[in-house]
Formats: sequence, C-alpha cells, structure tokens
Amino acid sequence: MSRQTPLHSGFSAATTAAEVLKDRQLAGTTALVTGGHSGLGLETTRALTQAGARVIVAARDPAVARARLSELSNVEVYPLDLADLDSVRHLAQRLLETGVHLDTLICSAGIMACPETRVGPGWEAQFATNHLGHYALVNLLWPALKGGARVVVVSSSGHHASAMRWHDVQFSQEYDKWLAYGQAKTANALFAVQLDKLGQAAGVRAFSLHPGMIPTPLQRYISPEEMVMLGWTDAEGNPAHPEMLKTPQQGAATQVWAATSPQLAGLGGLYCEDCDIAHRDPSDQIGFSGVKAHAIDPYQAERLWALSAQLTGIDAFQHAGTGGQPHA
Repeated sequence: MSRQTPLHSGFSAATTAAEVLKDRQLAGTTALVTGGHSGLGLETTRALTQAGARVIVAARDPAVARARLSELSNVEVYPLDLADLDSVRHLAQRLLETGVHLDTLICSAGIMACPETRVGPGWEAQFATNHLGHYALVNLLWPALKGGARVVVVSSSGHHASAMRWHDVQFSQEYDKWLAYGQAKTANALFAVQLDKLGQAAGVRAFSLHPGMIPTPLQRYISPEEMVMLGWTDAEGNPAHPEMLKTPQQGAATQVWAATSPQLAGLGGLYCEDCDIAHRDPSDQIGFSGVKAHAIDPYQAERLWALSAQLTGIDAFQHAGTGGQPHA
C-alpha cells in the first residue's frame, strides 16, 4: 500500500494498447488472456500479438473465439468456463502438460450486473466467475508462472460500490446485482495484493486495474432503460458523458501496460488506471477513479485468500497457512 502513488508514467487515459507497446519486442514471450477474444480482451490480444508475443486465449466458446481471432497470428484458443472449477482444472492440466512458461497471465474475462445466478455449490455468479475462477486458475497454473511472470487482474472502479461483504459473501439473504459486482471487483484487487505478497519470492508480481469506462459486451445484462436511469445514455441511446468514455483500444492499454511495462519493475500488489499507478481515494463517495482503502487492505487480502482456498479446495501456497489443498 505504501507504493500506491502515481508514477507519472508519461501515458494518459487517451493512450492505446498499441501505443503502450510501440517499439517493444515481445517475441519469445507467452501470455494467457482469459476472455481474450471479446471487448478489452480482444484488443489486448491484438496488441500483444502485434508486438510479437504468443497469446493463449481462454474462452467459454472456443468456436466464437477462433472466428473473432482469425486475422491474428500466433494465437491459440482453449476452452475455459470460469464458473466451472472442472473446466478450470482441465485447462490448467492441458497447459501444464505442454511445459509452457507463462510470462504474463491477464485475468480479463468477467461478467457485470447479471440477474441472480448460482453456480457450482451455490456460489453467487459474479464472485465465482470474476474472482474464484481466476483465483483457481492462477493457483493451478503456478508451476507455469513461477520463475518470472506478471499476473494482471482486471478490476474496476466498480469496487467503490462495495467492500467485501464478509457477513454474506454469497448474497444468500438479499441479492443486489450492483453490490455483487462491486464486491467481485474488490475481490479482484485484493487477490492481486495477496498474490503479489506470496509470489514475489518466486519472481511473480501481480497488479489489478481499472480499465476505464468503455462500451463493450460487458454491458449485455443492462437494458437501454436502465442505462438511461443510471445516467450512462440519453433517451436516444447516445452516451450522456462522451468525454468520459474510452475506446476499446484505450481501455485495453492499462492492462497491457501493467503486464509489460519496465516502469513497474520491482513493484507489485498495486492498483492501476490510465497506464499508471492509481491514486488513493479517501472519500466516502462512489467515483470513477482512484482506489479505495478496502480494495488494497493487506489484512482483507489475506482473509479473502483463505476464504477462496476454503471454497475451491485449491491453494498453491498451503505452507503460507491459508488452508486448502495444493495442486501441482
């Protein structure tokens, strides 16, 4: 938390992923991008491959992913349903069997504000998909990461809406789709904090980030009427605040920067935005920038790791006292 201060990187909210990687050569590196065929994930995959990286895309519908990625070279597609731990285990096993070393793992896939949905043993779907699935994937792929890698977890300013609801993480009492989304985004940030703490001795650093406000398929559960009510669009469907919106290419820039920038060498466990380390937001208001204390709290990060290990039965760092069962 002491390093949660902007670097003044020289980039901005208008920077694109391609501009982040201008003159960078990533040949010989391998990245795994969950949801790397849609929205920000697609632009991330595009930028990384154009810089020479090999990109493994994990997608719930591999046929759709292959069609969308058909114009890109050096891309492989594997099936992955983050809401299904068996699917997560299967992908990890397949990749480990290839002997691959991952230089980068970008946890980009996610869902937002969906109707109440239960997955697995009754887990709330946003927490399960956005956090638990990625938690399990990173832990299961630990042998492919250790020795030098960055893990980038796409959070959101949505974390402003809710800290961890320790009294009812699964919303068993009363479901609120926006609080559930906020909690899931807080979990994404806390996951990066604890992963960085546990992983840095093995050369693995982790970051979380807010990509910005970008029209993508992430909004598929939000009706036009609700977008008007939220103040996102006018009655004709036009953006209410176009000056605040980013293009998908700009939205992908921060995750590409966090995954590759030499400016972050020796750092980790930080929340980023606009291709820089974000400032802390000490206010009680829900805003669109900065990171709240509850999303970078090391105590809550450790507590979330322990809960995630308990729920999934997976923990690559069992010796750290977080419980769960280790997997090779």
